[in-house]
Amino acid sequence: MKKTLQFGALAGAAALLLAGCASAAQPASDPAESAAVPDGPRVAVGYEGGVLVLGGDDYANLGEFDSEDFIRLNAAGDGRHVMVTTSKGFQLLDAQQPELTDLVVPAATAGHVVSHGGKTVLYDDATSDTTIFDSAELAKTTDALPKAEVIPGVTAHHGVSVELEDGTLLTTVGDESGRTGIRVLDKDRNEVASNDECPGVHGEGTAKDEAVVFGCENGALVVKDGTITKLTSPDEYGRMGNAYVSENSPLVVMDYKDDPDAEGYLLRNIALIDTEANTLEKVALPDGVEYTYRGVGRGPDAEAVLIGTDGKLHSIDPATGEIISSLPVVDPWEGPAEWQDPHPSIEVAGSFAYVTDPADSELVVVDLTKGEIAKTVKLDHIPNEIAAVG
Repeated sequence: MKKTLQFGALAGAAALLLAGCASAAQPASDPAESAAVPDGPRVAVGYEGGVLVLGGDDYANLGEFDSEDFIRLNAAGDGRHVMVTTSKGFQLLDAQQPELTDLVVPAATAGHVVSHGGKTVLYDDATSDTTIFDSAELAKTTDALPKAEVIPGVTAHHGVSVELEDGTLLTTVGDESGRTGIRVLDKDRNEVASNDECPGVHGEGTAKDEAVVFGCENGALVVKDGTITKLTSPDEYGRMGNAYVSENSPLVVMDYKDDPDAEGYLLRNIALIDTEANTLEKVALPDGVEYTYRGVGRGPDAEAVLIGTDGKLHSIDPATGEIISSLPVVDPWEGPAEWQDPHPSIEVAGSFAYVTDPADSELVVVDLTKGEIAKTVKLDHIPNEIAAVG
């Protein structure tokens, strides 16, 4: 039986409920007047205590907005908004006409944001509830959130959901003792398949032909055409927690950790998954090249791009793991003491890669088609999380 709720009826009440937190949405500096707001890309950059929006070909500062000390940023997938993850839930940042709005999708522990197939999917780790917006309707949002489908969770865990174009929902399974796998629900939200062979399931990515990959501590799950396939790591412990995908390629690049006792957050290997052949390969990076979960994206030709601890942006063939080219973009750096700490991160939008440089408080814009730095933007804050829109 389909078990859903309509979120739209709650949106106005939620906005009123959160009015008392309005100070978190006040601009730290006045954004540009609407008539003066330039066209072009938008890049949201989080820093301790706020978020700023850069825009136009010159990446001018279009506005800074006060928020919490640590926030997470995810593009909403509607070409307009960034979801700002706070202690209250998912707050909408309008990146096109820069404004940190008062619109918040309440969540006790706001988690993953996934956009695919015209849907924006939010996950609350405290309840495992999944909230699904039509991305086009979200883009039209003015003073109230649009209606959304809310699918109640079964047991709370740090999870993620994704909806396919035919309405099928893939969602993780877990509880306070751990995460074990995924469930597949049809468009009426009846369970039609499941898999419990994915300990520590984390992250997801949708590749070509809607092949969806989930990471496990001993491999990965590939869901395609209604079939769930388990791919096994070459190591007894071979954790993959983040999938870097291109919806134009069947090849998926994932982070890979082979030592459960390793200290710190730097990784030395990547995993390559072919969703057509259902194969998984571990590839070691060259000596001196390490990265974190924030350090990988996919370029305009589906190549992987990785910001390494050597300060270089490496272009990697997703079929072989071979480094095709390397471009120095920041100084060499060391891994963060905590995963939340600022360290070089990458976001790819179109043919440009945006790399944060916390050491120099800069954003480095790289033209991936030309293989060169297009612009270096000086910031007034130490950059942490980043999201790109348009």
